[in-house]
Amino acid sequence: MPRELCLSIGQHSDKGRKETNQDFHGALIPDAPLSVTKGIAVVLADGISSSEVSRVAAESAVKSFLTDYYCTSEAWTVKSSAQRVIAATNSWLHAQTRRGRAPYDSDKGYVCTLSAIVFKSTGAHIFHIGDCRVYRVAGTTLEQLTEDHRVVISSAESYLGRALGVNPQVEIDYRAVPLDPGDVFVLATDGVYEYVSRRAMVETIAAHASDLDAAAREIVQAAYERGSPDNLTVQIIRVDALPDAEAGDFLRAAELPLPPLLEARAEFDGYRIVREIHGSSRSHIYLATDIASGEVAVLKTPSIDLRGDAAYLRRFLMEEWVARRIDSPHVLKPKALSRRRNALYVVMEFVDGQTLTQWMIDNPRPDLETVRKIVEQVADGLTAFHRKEMLHQDLRPDNILIDATGTARIIDFGAVRVAGVAEAVPGDAGDILGTVQYTAPEYFLGSGGSERSDLYSLGVIAYQMLTGRLPFGAAGARAHTRSQQRKLKYRPAAREDRDIPAWVDGALRKAVHPDPAGRYEALSAFVFDLRHPDPAYRPASVPLIERDPVRFWQTVSLALACVVAVLSIMLFAAR
Repeated sequence: MPRELCLSIGQHSDKGRKETNQDFHGALIPDAPLSVTKGIAVVLADGISSSEVSRVAAESAVKSFLTDYYCTSEAWTVKSSAQRVIAATNSWLHAQTRRGRAPYDSDKGYVCTLSAIVFKSTGAHIFHIGDCRVYRVAGTTLEQLTEDHRVVISSAESYLGRALGVNPQVEIDYRAVPLDPGDVFVLATDGVYEYVSRRAMVETIAAHASDLDAAAREIVQAAYERGSPDNLTVQIIRVDALPDAEAGDFLRAAELPLPPLLEARAEFDGYRIVREIHGSSRSHIYLATDIASGEVAVLKTPSIDLRGDAAYLRRFLMEEWVARRIDSPHVLKPKALSRRRNALYVVMEFVDGQTLTQWMIDNPRPDLETVRKIVEQVADGLTAFHRKEMLHQDLRPDNILIDATGTARIIDFGAVRVAGVAEAVPGDAGDILGTVQYTAPEYFLGSGGSERSDLYSLGVIAYQMLTGRLPFGAAGARAHTRSQQRKLKYRPAAREDRDIPAWVDGALRKAVHPDPAGRYEALSAFVFDLRHPDPAYRPASVPLIERDPVRFWQTVSLALACVVAVLSIMLFAAR
């Protein structure tokens, strides 16, 4: 069996010599699949001694992190999820102070420090505000992984330079470190680390390797005996095992048998097959009816040729997972599951329409407004992916459906990159999963994609709808080096037989720029420029040789013919 991430955690907190304990701490090990998609969280907060309500702040900060973090989308990265949760907590604490007895005195408000570690896959993600510390055992001492946000005025006077609840916004330190089996992390408040040496903490942890709670209690007791006047809290985390390469595959398909090739009128897992819609080396797609409800659905089964490819099967099962997390009228929806599935397949809604590829064949000369409307809808669908930190990575005419009402829907999510899942399963990062004619050039350089990569694909599609060709011809698919990409020549969309404004051509040119930095920053900017003339895209700004190469060379040829004729006349006259 593949190993999973396994941690041992020990914790202890005591009020020490103070009347109340204003520290608060917690850890949460969720069940699968959240343990894989979101990880294991350990959190420590320390309230400030000058405030009577700081314990409430510390408790709220820890509880909200352990609750709200696991409510964020599994598609988001750890960094995005945690920072959004911490920022929301900070805003709430600051608002509570403003509604309290001393609205403008942060020393008496809902203020605390916060340090948290999220262990996910083979990495630890550290978030920090204030003067609690996060350490990692390094030999016989502790390596400090966080920076104290404390401003020192003198040896006897200092104050917190950064804490939760002080201001409406908060700056959060973030650091990611790789994990190895046997790594030990320690979170401690200042009441502990200022009175117990790092070497002593390491020795105590080693002496109680089988009982980390006992180690935490002994460290807290040592700090108390050495005169610490503050609250005392320690958390100890040991990495016992890391996941194998495939252990992160919480969507593993091994438990489900692979379906056979299906035929019309066959009954399969509660569905009656009507006909095959599409078959390729990547998948088989069937129109089917639910025998129980009579509803029409689309069944997608894995390719026969790729059933031994574990990475392919992982991506195949990801399709439904992705679809269930996207809510957009321009993204194909999965069907609700009404019964247990007995084989590996995906069930999606049926859309009575045609692919954009077929639509372009049927409409070889669409008007500009029709193209705009399709581009806007596809851009809306892509935006829904990007908001969930997903990249489609295989946007092409075959993966866009147009129904009878003209509504466009993005389909086929087998190449989608989900940032949050990629942290847990980093296997396919360097693969080119899209169709080369529509794949952004940066993928060929191995640098990975971004939202601008999906924008490139949409730009190519928009260009193709208007012109019937590709912006760089066949050369775009063959440019696999930076040098070759620099030599790519954009073929202007404006032609004698098509009335395409120069400013629209300028928007297309920018959308398909070979360098991501030369493209639009956002899909919305591209969509806007397709409807609103940009002064930068004046006709004169594009040389004739690029706007219309045929006319350019015709003009040059005519000029040369005139020169030859004049020279011939002069030569004849000279005789």
